[in-house]
Amino acid sequence: MSKQWVLVLAVIGGLVIGGAALVRYGPEVDPVAVGRKAPDYRVLDLGTGDSLSIRAHYRGHVTLVNIWATWCVPCKVEMPAMQRLYDSLATRGFRIAAVSIDQDDPEGVQSFARELGLTFDILHDRTGAIQQAYLTTGVPESFLLDTTGTIMKRVIGAHDWASPVNRALIRRLLGDSTAAIGAAVDRPPADSLPAAR
Repeated sequence: MSKQWVLVLAVIGGLVIGGAALVRYGPEVDPVAVGRKAPDYRVLDLGTGDSLSIRAHYRGHVTLVNIWATWCVPCKVEMPAMQRLYDSLATRGFRIAAVSIDQDDPEGVQSFARELGLTFDILHDRTGAIQQAYLTTGVPESFLLDTTGTIMKRVIGAHDWASPVNRALIRRLLGDSTAAIGAAVDRPPADSLPAAR
């Protein structure tokens, strides 16, 4: 056998052994998917200046984790709907954790939030590493968590969070047994329906 073939077989053998060792002893990466626990991550709360754990801080609340940036046009488009949703359900235990990945000074993020009249939690991760923890594809990307921190819905891109379907889902997660997902279907008032014959 020639020296080249011995070298090729040695390289292939090394790759196989290395791959097996990585699978056996490498770090376990949990998928970020509906039905799985959301990753825990520490961010800066711009309202208080404190570092907080998303998992610990929002435990017991239905929470929308929204990863966004001030320079992202679709992020700015979806924020008013998020505010309307928050305004209507915050008193029932609903929370929004809006995590900016802007690398700039936090004042720019706060100014953006004030300009849009946002009153939900504005959080900041200057490193942008939350995108790796949550395996995002870009911004905005959102994760709706139930009270145990389990991902119930994942949305990539701008989304109408104030839609009837989302309101019904969140109300149901908050324990409102009368919230039917079917309520999202626009139905005419009962008095406008044709009379039964």
